[in-house]
Amino acid sequence: MSSTLNAGHAVECPVCAGTFRRFLPVRGRRGAQCPRCRMLERHRRLMLYLWRQSDLFSGAPKRMLHVAPERYLQSYFRQIPSIDYLSGDIASPLATIRLDVTALGFRDASFDVILCSHVLEHVADDRAAMRELFRVMKPGGWGIIDVPIDPAREDTFEDWSVTEPADRERVFGQWNHVRIYGRNYSDLLRTAGFEVNVDEYEFTPEEVTRFGLRATEHVWLCRKTA
Repeated sequence: MSSTLNAGHAVECPVCAGTFRRFLPVRGRRGAQCPRCRMLERHRRLMLYLWRQSDLFSGAPKRMLHVAPERYLQSYFRQIPSIDYLSGDIASPLATIRLDVTALGFRDASFDVILCSHVLEHVADDRAAMRELFRVMKPGGWGIIDVPIDPAREDTFEDWSVTEPADRERVFGQWNHVRIYGRNYSDLLRTAGFEVNVDEYEFTPEEVTRFGLRATEHVWLCRKTA
């Protein structure tokens, strides 16, 4: 998966395997973005997690749904012969098909693996989306359904009177976000039916520097009981 660092290079992207002197700054975060594939800290952590902690690349056939695909991740997954890959988004031209995550047009138990990262904070009826993701997951299947979390908040915060982009930027941290998730996010996923493990998979300090990771990010691993 990863390569040996080239002479004079200090960081490596596990998504595109590029090595660089440094990652680029984004929104005030130093060392956030890969100069080649433009993937961020959470994407690099996700790829490392999938390789080290999941069976996605084991060679066993899997049908995978990727909601709101990132360009480079989509290209990567499409190259794996054992993955029957499908991506969907309500608007993005990158996706294979157009879909509404609150009303997925698939039969029950359609997918072995679901990847839905930093999507639900944009969705008005996120509870309906969680139920739909659970419905289309096969028994025994798993998914990573991540959102940005404010660990200082116990409960998820919503205010539907906030509608203007500038106000959403101020209140929710981004103009197209409609809520801030708190520590009860796992409970919301469990209400939809998932078994949830908040995986605090840790990296060594050397790996944090090499791969440009954020020490505070976790993975929300969601399973459907077989």
